[in-house]
Amino acid sequence: MNLRLVLLSTLTALLFLTGCSTHGYTYHYVPGKTATLQDGVAIPPEHAPDAVLATIAAGNRIAGLPYRYGGGHGSGEDSGYDCSGSVSYVLRGAGLLDECMPSRSFRSYGRSGDGDWITIWARSGHVFMSVAGLRFDTGWHGQNEGPRWTKKSRPGAHYELRHPSGL
Repeated sequence: MNLRLVLLSTLTALLFLTGCSTHGYTYHYVPGKTATLQDGVAIPPEHAPDAVLATIAAGNRIAGLPYRYGGGHGSGEDSGYDCSGSVSYVLRGAGLLDECMPSRSFRSYGRSGDGDWITIWARSGHVFMSVAGLRFDTGWHGQNEGPRWTKKSRPGAHYELRHPSGL
């Protein structure tokens, strides 16, 4: 009887913990909905919404710049960007954000969950986004840090998933 209680408790705890973890980012190509990547530049799908086109264009403007702590938190262009500065810049460029936010503030941005076109992955200390299927991130590339588009997967534990309303 005691063994059954221990097994039941263990199973319940595992199910609870599994339900709390967030799935990671994994690239999946969907014809007509997924951007492509060419020499570090994101090419949007032909019929993407205007806000997605503007988001990708903003990301392309800063993709490849170096990582700089605090970079991108001013009102204009910068010589380098940190994670929240780059996500803020891209969303501002598409008219989806009014001012820069630190990474932890993105945990309450927009609406909860995966978006149809844009998903923000936020936790205290880091934020990245996926736009039309491509990940835009300042890390986890396997190359120099700084804002980049990539198809590489990234773990998603402890991230809150958010998205702009309607996207």
